[in-house]
Amino acid sequence: MSALFNFQSLLTVVLLLICTCAYIRSIVPRLLDKNKEGFLGIFWKCARIGERKSPWVAVCCIAMAVSTLFW
Repeated sequence: MSALFNFQSLLTVVLLLICTCAYIRSIVPRLLDKNKEGFLGIFWKCARIGERKSPWVAVCCIAMAVSTLFW
């Protein structure tokens, strides 16, 4: 089944995308900063969400891990 049809899988993919983009931007900022518009701008926006909302993203990651492990 695709992640698009399962809500929990979709949330997992989105959280992983946000966390990965924020991590990549912390290591190599020029890689994401040059693509602020267009299709690749999605990754820059995910990195900004990961940086600005990091406590909320961390809580969501912990909640997703608990729900994946126990349900």
